[in-house]
Amino acid sequence: MFTKRNSPPGSPPATLLPHLVDGKICKPNIQIIEYNETSFEERDVSDLSQLANPFADNKVIWINIDGLGDVEALTQLGTRFNLHPLALEDVLNIGQRPKVEHTTDYIFIVAQMVYQNKDTVICGEQVSIFLGENFLVTIQEEGEFDVFEPVRQRIRSGRNQIRKLKTDYLAYALLDSIIDHYYPVLDNIGTSIELLEDNLLNKPSREMVMTLHEYKRSLTQMRRFIWPLRDVTNGLLHNPTDYITATTKVYLRDCYDHTVQLMDLVESYKEITNSLMELYHSSVGLRTNEVMRVLTVITSIFIPLTFIAGVYGMNFSPMSRSDQPLPLNMPELYQPYGYALILIVMASIAVIQLFIFKRMKWL
Repeated sequence: MFTKRNSPPGSPPATLLPHLVDGKICKPNIQIIEYNETSFEERDVSDLSQLANPFADNKVIWINIDGLGDVEALTQLGTRFNLHPLALEDVLNIGQRPKVEHTTDYIFIVAQMVYQNKDTVICGEQVSIFLGENFLVTIQEEGEFDVFEPVRQRIRSGRNQIRKLKTDYLAYALLDSIIDHYYPVLDNIGTSIELLEDNLLNKPSREMVMTLHEYKRSLTQMRRFIWPLRDVTNGLLHNPTDYITATTKVYLRDCYDHTVQLMDLVESYKEITNSLMELYHSSVGLRTNEVMRVLTVITSIFIPLTFIAGVYGMNFSPMSRSDQPLPLNMPELYQPYGYALILIVMASIAVIQLFIFKRMKWL
């Protein structure tokens, strides 16, 4: 679900290596949204040199970059907004732990967003956010999917307060969208776990155990990113900074509450998966006991029948070589209906045993 990529061991600090897709360097997609309460403009650019310099003071500038293949573009971005090279290195080295760093020129936020693609496969990628006084930059691994479209729609519609507030509120809206998109993913996992529980009770199998391990791995991975994401929102709430207003901090408190709820959900689902694993072992044990009980009953029925067959299978002749009867040597061997009589006796013994087992509630 999540990938991790670091610079080669021994590389100097702030080494910027492009992210390759199928061994090729891909140009990123750059989208710029400028807005205030009365105006809105959205455009795609091919080069960061097309950015206005300086920006309009009365507008919020949101620059979204999809793709990590152009190191030169990131270098231009760092020069344009005075971004530290180590921060740019963290942008390229995906799989970072969510964090927030405060500097004099901007706030650097790393988060992991989770979503489901068209095939309902759980996907995740790193999002890097640079929050400045009048600009906000978001950098994503890929451009095919993201969780920011609801925020874009709110900006385009202009029917809510996002157009009235500054970049700190936009940063909150993006972070809130990242956090909120954990809920449907966790809900789908919870529904799948419930179905798996019913199947485990009815017919447990090894395939179900493999599926259960996949859910546990996904939940563990999500916990690794939700837990520090809670620290990120807490850091934005309590660290003194001029880039986040008191109005926005009220909304960030709601984000913090959502991360706590997500942690509770993840922990609950992890406990359920552990319980289901125990349920699987119990179900397998119960099925084994059922099988062993049936086999034991069958064996118990055949023990006396085997004894009778063994007794009459001994080939002792009832007559001597001089045709004299020998004492105690199965005189019933010469009975005309002896074979049928023995079969009837053996069947009667089996029926009596089944009746006794049923009466004793062993069946």
